[in-house]
Formats: sequence, structure tokens, C-alpha cells
Amino acid sequence: MGRLRMKQRSEGAWDFRGRRQSEREAQTVIQVGPDFYILASSLTSRRATRVLVNGESFAVFEVGGDILQSPLEPLGFFHRDTRYLSRFELKIAGEVPYYLNSYSSRENAQLQINLSNPDLEEHGEVIGLPRNSIQIERNWVIAGAALYHQLVMRNYARRPIEIPLDFLFGVDFADLFEVRGLKRAHHGQRGEPEIHGNCVRFCYRGLEGMWHFTELTFEPAPIVLDYQRASFLLSLEADERTELEVQISTGCEKHTTVSLPRARFKDALERRMREISEFDGGWSQISSSHESMNVLLRQSTADLTSMLRRAPEGTFMMAGIPWFATLFGRDSLLTALFTLPFNPAIAVGTLKTLAGLQGVEVNQRRDEQPGKIVHEIRGGEMAASGEVPFGRYYGSVDSTPLFVWLLARYVRTTGDLQLADELWDNAQRALQWIERWGDRDGDLYVEYLRQTPRGLANQGWKDSFDAIFHADGNLARPPIALCEVQGYVYAAYVSIADVARRLGHNSVAERLSERAAALKTAFLRDFWLERERTVALALDFEKRPCRVMSSNAAHCLATGLLDGEHAQMLAQRLMGEDMFSGWGVRTLSAAERRFNPMSYHNGSVWPHDNALAAAALACAKDHSGVLRILQGLIEAATHLKTGSLPELFCGFPRDYRLGPVPYPVACHPQAWAAASVFMILQSMLGIEVIGFERKLVIDSPAMPGWLDWIKIENLRVGDASVSFLVRRTPEVPAIEILKKRGPVTVEIR
Repeated sequence: MGRLRMKQRSEGAWDFRGRRQSEREAQTVIQVGPDFYILASSLTSRRATRVLVNGESFAVFEVGGDILQSPLEPLGFFHRDTRYLSRFELKIAGEVPYYLNSYSSRENAQLQINLSNPDLEEHGEVIGLPRNSIQIERNWVIAGAALYHQLVMRNYARRPIEIPLDFLFGVDFADLFEVRGLKRAHHGQRGEPEIHGNCVRFCYRGLEGMWHFTELTFEPAPIVLDYQRASFLLSLEADERTELEVQISTGCEKHTTVSLPRARFKDALERRMREISEFDGGWSQISSSHESMNVLLRQSTADLTSMLRRAPEGTFMMAGIPWFATLFGRDSLLTALFTLPFNPAIAVGTLKTLAGLQGVEVNQRRDEQPGKIVHEIRGGEMAASGEVPFGRYYGSVDSTPLFVWLLARYVRTTGDLQLADELWDNAQRALQWIERWGDRDGDLYVEYLRQTPRGLANQGWKDSFDAIFHADGNLARPPIALCEVQGYVYAAYVSIADVARRLGHNSVAERLSERAAALKTAFLRDFWLERERTVALALDFEKRPCRVMSSNAAHCLATGLLDGEHAQMLAQRLMGEDMFSGWGVRTLSAAERRFNPMSYHNGSVWPHDNALAAAALACAKDHSGVLRILQGLIEAATHLKTGSLPELFCGFPRDYRLGPVPYPVACHPQAWAAASVFMILQSMLGIEVIGFERKLVIDSPAMPGWLDWIKIENLRVGDASVSFLVRRTPEVPAIEILKKRGPVTVEIR
């Protein structure tokens, strides 16, 4: 047969012109905000991507399994905030393969892609090999800090073929903050690439003094290997299949001479599957009669499992991919809180890790004070060299009360006083921070004022520069007391007081209860807006209320800071047309001056925010509102075709023709978004686990008309467990106990 060849053009020249054009397009950016916010490449909004995650390592591919070289897109293989592979493209006879489909495995262990050959010319005239003659299967898996690729080709042409295949690759060692759009004045030193047999090695000495390296090892060895390309010439008989494998190993060491272990794709996949299986055993099993809900539950669990970082120094959940693949105090704590009854181990790892990073000194460069819980940890070159302040950064006003609240909730849910005793000093120091550093003027309210001009201006969960403002649109001046933070403080006081009593610290418990009561009285006086039937978004430096209707108010209701008629009024406001888009509760009322449904925090829909809104509505006994939120988010996930929920989406009114509008640079997977469905289920069914009494309380459960039943198995209740079924009936849901292990009491109210 004649040698198959590409069409008559220079692949390299075409690639060069196309790439230069792509780079020019990628430079068109929209600035989200001035303080370390993400610059959104116009290409990002048009690109279909696939994501693979293993703790602090992740890879983002275009839909066909390639990594395209595009500096301001998060395409590539990343580990600890560094991009170790910035290009990896497959060409068959010089052409891009024909795309069929791609998908992640059910447990998120591997990415699988199906391709075929395009029409390929022979002698420049006649079709030598028509499209779909060769099946090309690509598989990717991450094990540790290494990325593994397996390519399988099968010949369906019914005749022998000989076909060239190329991998085009590149390594830029870009810091994630560079990919986000930050400009750097200086870079480190690139080492000379090295080739040894079937391996090519790249290295870079960063400004922090560490050597970063990437090794690509090909099996079998290519016929040509240079610093940009590995070339193969594959011969296949009719119906024959062949395999290629590539291992991309990465690391960061003080020296460049590091021996990297070799492994086959099969071994790496088995290792990853074992890790996932070990963690899956900690979950209660939840299933239902509704397939879309089952998909959301299953994919959310897989997302959370994929983002878990396991290490001797601590196990915790990454915040989100690609921009926040690291520890975030607030995100990790709320994720653990949402999933607490269904997997208490997440809370244990989160609390121990954050306790080990608790602030010990006054350090204005990173907004640290004694007792404060860390906001963010970064491992990249720019953080280590001080170019960004986030190596270990404490600029979060809510992580500290959330730490105390989670610890207390964990103890109540599990009955585990041992962890409470172990972390009691940490809880005490956190409470001292709340009273001394958080409340510097002694008015009971925790406020924030950044100490470093290079840190975050706003330090609540809505940390965009323009997220906290007055009704006229003018930005609030700090120090700022956010309404939801006072709710977290109140919940921390009330819940940790019970733990203090159980540990024998009765005087501490009494003082905390008194502070909680005083805070509740003061909050109603200073934050409640009678005309607006809500609470102020915040108090500014003059203690003037920001008379703005926002979703932050729901957090106050969810934490118990509001009750009675105020709770009822707020519940009605949350589900009004200006707040509820049809897909979920917006972050900001559509009637407010700064409302923008495409903004990050001023009108978008965040699943985790909706989970707390559902908890708030459950406190107000507004079960119909809880069910509307659940239905809206399930349908949003279905329309978005993401399986689980992204970090956020736009807050446009519901349009059945278009579905929910994606937010272009939203993280997915994202931890507290994935965890949100578990919090909403607790609100819907009225679930509370009291570990000390081995009691499961199901208070006023509600079921939507589209859900016939939901089953929860192996729900831990102290040192016992229970499995039960909730079935919809014409009157009230019926509860059937399926199995008990140990002396469990089930109280149905």
C-alpha cells in the first residue's frame, strides 16, 4: 500500500499561525475585579473541556483529550498550583483525529475519549483511508503527582495499514496565578531539556529557589523524540489493535537529580481505584426513585472524593477546580458541615488540618492574629516567593467561627468527645480571637479590616471588591460587620457551650450562652430592616446598615439568629421573584442597584448559598420553599449537563428554552457546590443525628410530588447505625425503618 500522508501543507507552519492567532484572541480579557480575581479569556467561554482530579493534582483537557497551548486558559496538568504540562496534542497522519465522545468514569477515576481517523489522502488525490476506519481510544488517569495516558488503536479498514502518529507537547511551568491573568515582572531560570532513550525531561528553577521538573516517558520508544514531539509509525493488520502509553511525572525539589518511579497505566488506575474505594466506604448510601436526583447524588459524591487530599500532615477537601485546588478554610468547613451526618470523617480531617494551621502571631503581611483560622494555603512559586500573599493567608472573617461551629456540630452528631478534648485549646483560642481581634470595638459584632494592602478587601464569602455596598450602590467602608458572620458567631457560641458543659467547663459554657443571648438581642436591634422585611447586608465603619436584600440574610436564619415573625417575613422575601430565579435563590435581589445576573457575587446563583437558604426555610417551616430550591438545582444540573453542580451560574430569570446560563470561569468540580445537595436533603427530611443519645430525629419531613421515595442506608448514629426509607403519601411522608445496628432510637415528629 502507499504511504499515508497528510494534506499538502506544512503542519508546523499552519500550527504556528493558528497558535499565534489563538494567543491574540486569548489576550482579550474581562477583568472580574482588581484584587487577585480571575481574568476570563474569551476562548474559555467557548471551549468544551473535561476535568480529571486527584487531590491537589488536576488536569483540564479540551473535549477530545488534548491539552491545547493557550496561556490564559486553565488547560494543562497542574500540581500544587504549578502547570507542569501546557501542551499535549495527538495528530494522526498530521491531522486532528475525528471526535466521537468523551466521558469520565462513574467514580471519576479516569477520563475516556473515543476518536477515529478523519478522511486521509493518499497520493494527494484519492481517499486513502476514509474516516472512521480506525478507532482511537484515549484514557487518562492521575496517580499522585503523575499523569498517565494510554492510547489504544484498532484497525477496522479490513486491510493492513501503516500510519504515522505524533504527540506534540510543551511545558511552561506557569504558576496558576499567571494562568488567572496576573502579570509577572520576573521569572526563574529554564534549564536545558534532556533526552534519555524514551524519556524527555524539562526543568525550571523558580524564584523561590526550587527546581520544578516534568518528565515524559513513552512506551514503546518513539522512532523520533525531541523537545516538542514524539513520533511513531504504527503498522496494523486488519482488525489488529495496538497500545501506546505515556507517563508524565512531575515534582519540585531542591535538586534536579531526582529519580522518578515508573508505572504502567493499568497499575496507576488500580491505585487510584483503591484510593477511591477506601474513601467511599465512609459514606452513607442515598438513593431515590428519581434518576436525575440519583445522578446528582452519585456525581456529587464522586466530585468530593476526587478532591480529597490525603497526606500525613492532614486530610482535607480542595475547594474547587481549576482556580482553587487547595485548602480554603471557609469552603472546607462548610463542605464538612453540609456532609456531616453522611460522612463525619470529612469533618475530622478538616478540623485537625485547620487546627494545625491556626494563627499564632500578629503578622500583618498575611492578616494573621493568634487563634485565627487560615483562609487559604498556596503551594506555587508566586506564593512561595511572596509575589502573592496567599502562601498562608488568614484574610477571612468567617473561617474562625465556622471552625468552632463545625467542631461543636460534629461532637453533637457523633458523640465523639475525644476529638473535642483534643481540639479544645484550639476552640478556646478561636473564641478568644472572635472576642479580641474579631470584635475590636467591643460591640459584640465580628468585623474585618484587611491589614495588608495586597490582601482581600472583602473578607466574607462574597469577597469581590464590589460585593458589599449600600442601597445607593456606594461601596461600604471598613471595618465591616457582615450579617451572616454574626450568625456563624451565634451558632458557634450556642453549640460550643453544650460541648463545654460536657467537658466540665461550666463557667465557660455559661459565659458563651450569655454572649449568644446578648448578640441575638443586639443583632435584631441593629440589623433588622422592618421596611425591607430582611436584615442588612452589613454594618459599615459608621455602623450604618447596608439596606440591601441579599442571600446573606438566609445564613442568619439558618444559624438560629432569627426566629418567630422575623423568620417568616425573611422566608417570604427569599422566595420572592426578585430573589428566586426559577433555578435557585440569587445572591442579590434583582431590584438592587448593583444587580447583575452575570456578576460573580451580585446576582448569580450559588448552590452552597442555596443549601443554607434551604436550611433557613426549614427553620421557618417553609417546606415548599425547600422543595422549590431542590427542584431548581436538580433541573439546573440536568440542563447544564454537568451531572453535579458548578460553583455558580448566572442569575437570569428561568427560561425553559435556554436553561440556566453558565458562568464562564466557574469551578467544576467545586466542593461546597457538590456538598450542597446533602444539606438540602437534611432540610427536606428534617434530619438531625444526636450521637450522645444514639437518636435520629426526623422532624416534619417533606417530599416533592416528583419523588416517590428516598432511601438512606448506614446512617451512623453515635456508635450505631440505621437504614430507613421515606415514602411519599397523600398526607405526610411515611417512614419505614429497614435495618438497625446497635441501640438506635428514631424519633419522628
